Amino acid sequence: MYPNLYYVFKDWFNVEIDALAFLNTFGLMVAVAFIAAAYILTLELKRKEKQGLLIAREEMIVVGKSASGSELFINAIIGFIFGYKLLGIFFSKPPDMDPQSFIFSGLGSVAGGIAGAALMAGLKWYEKNKNKLATPEKRSVRIWPHDRVGDIVILALVFGILGAKLFDSVEHWDDFIADPMGMLFSSGGLTFYGGLILASIAIIWYARSKNIRIRHLVDAAAPALMLAYAIGRLGCQISGDGDWGVYNSAYVSDTYGNVREAGPGEYQQKIQENITYFTEGFVSDSLNRKEYVTDRIYASAEAVPHIYFKGPSFLPDWFFAYTYPGNVNKDGIQIPGNFSEHNRVLPQPVYPTPLYEFLLCVLLFMLLWYLRKKNLPPMFIFGLYLSLNGLERFFIEKIRVNKVYHFMGFESTQSELIALGLVFTGILIMVYSRKKA
Repeated sequence: MYPNLYYVFKDWFNVEIDALAFLNTFGLMVAVAFIAAAYILTLELKRKEKQGLLIAREEMIVVGKSASGSELFINAIIGFIFGYKLLGIFFSKPPDMDPQSFIFSGLGSVAGGIAGAALMAGLKWYEKNKNKLATPEKRSVRIWPHDRVGDIVILALVFGILGAKLFDSVEHWDDFIADPMGMLFSSGGLTFYGGLILASIAIIWYARSKNIRIRHLVDAAAPALMLAYAIGRLGCQISGDGDWGVYNSAYVSDTYGNVREAGPGEYQQKIQENITYFTEGFVSDSLNRKEYVTDRIYASAEAVPHIYFKGPSFLPDWFFAYTYPGNVNKDGIQIPGNFSEHNRVLPQPVYPTPLYEFLLCVLLFMLLWYLRKKNLPPMFIFGLYLSLNGLERFFIEKIRVNKVYHFMGFESTQSELIALGLVFTGILIMVYSRKKA
């Protein structure tokens, strides 16, 4: 696993650069996902503009005006936040605090914040001042939908994170009630569908305010959303952020995380050897201290969720049973002789569900990308995206560990309920688009 870039450079190039530890690999993959989605969305919007499906909007802007006090103030605030946190990581972060927790804490570098505020405000003043006219004038400009991709991405980022946090808080309601501020401002805990729903609402509102035709915008966004989700899941797999599946009882692993096929009764024996981890969530570290390492706590060894499946011989064992050594969550038991920050490995192998979702969603993206140029009615591609994404997630949930809700004799996770809702919503949209056409 590569929790951050420090481990990437150490493993790939045998170089140890402590400063790289603050660059979390999952965060970097999320950034890549947004960039890839913005690129794909821009291509599709331009294609639809050439077809005459999306049109430009005339807007009046004032040119040659100097920077206002509010513009300088907003840029100074943004610069202060970035400087306060980024420079704070290097100069103010406690040695025992991970970078993600530091970002969401109140700690930082005041000097760095002041420097960042001065820099951002100065750049805004310079940008406005170099184009300043003796008499500012109003001009009419044509703004195409693809020119607004930057605004759309920012809305997706802000409301996506907010929605993911809110839905995760609902899913772990007891923890949220116990520590609401800690849950909302923690570095972990994100529910994808919460982000998707809230970000979609914000973007649709924005598109309507700019007279962008929603039915063509959502079709253009469908392939981009599928690709972004795939890249995000790859980030989960690389960093080991806890989105893995249930245990595969066809395999066992040693204290280093090496996986092999299980003999008769070996899986049950391994569970008993690590019973403290599974039933209490605590393990002893090298200094004989108790440390909380997992939120997957079960009433007994028999309650530990597992599915027996032995993979075909032509595929590696880790494709069906992986232990996530050195995962970013610091979940598991300590690897013998390893005293680094991320020195945990799961005591038993699990299904690497983020890897499965990455592969499936790349294939689904390719399907949507192929179908986008077919003679399909508006919103059909978007409806297909919703159904395919819902189906993929519904079946993946069958081998994942999530909180189960009980309703009228049925058991389901939050993601399964939302996934089924997406499937049926997608079907209704596809039927409607056909009839409308």
